[in-house]
Amino acid sequence: MEGELNIRPIARLRSDLDEKFGLPRQAGIVPELEGLVVFEPEFRNPDALRGLEGFSHVWLIWEFSGAVRQDWSPTVRPPRLGGNTRLGVFATRSPFRPNPLGLSCVRLLSIEDSPEGKVLRVAGADLMAGTPIYDIKPYLPYADCHPEALSGFAPDPGETLELDFPPELEERLPPEKRPALRGILKNDPRPRYQKDPERIYGLRFAGYNVRFRVTGNKVLVCGVEQSA
Repeated sequence: MEGELNIRPIARLRSDLDEKFGLPRQAGIVPELEGLVVFEPEFRNPDALRGLEGFSHVWLIWEFSGAVRQDWSPTVRPPRLGGNTRLGVFATRSPFRPNPLGLSCVRLLSIEDSPEGKVLRVAGADLMAGTPIYDIKPYLPYADCHPEALSGFAPDPGETLELDFPPELEERLPPEKRPALRGILKNDPRPRYQKDPERIYGLRFAGYNVRFRVTGNKVLVCGVEQSA
């Protein structure tokens, strides 16, 4: 078809979240959550990253690989509105789009050497592990930042939840993993329409199964076990 573009992944993300449940709802919501952008073999030429060290943030263009469909709908039900109100797909960030592409601004912490060539250590990503990345572009504050912008039906998420994480459970996690998990839990990883205070939820994170429930404005961690 005329105008059709064939694109291929240049990299994939490695992170501590390998499923959709628990992912931050937007990039930057959990700045403690780190990941690695690992390039595909044919794109591991270090010259492709020359000059990137001068930028603090980058844009990632990626695929909603866990939500690919053959068809699409002109309207979707945003979870923020309880899943009961339909809005135009182009007025939302729903993964169910004609082309399942996502756009995220993440903090570039470092460019590191690895057995797989140069990798980018980033923070604040809202992508699950294994997500295909199709392009990387530097973030330009003078062009990309618009403090006066309106946010429609999706205003600032506001206050986070109070976290009750018993020390004996938190100590089961490696110290460097604790801040990111705390950030994920405080931002309420439950679907917006689920409000059952007795329900126990399970979250896979960094090789651990984390169980929790939410009552009112408090999230209580009930268990932390290593995955089998």
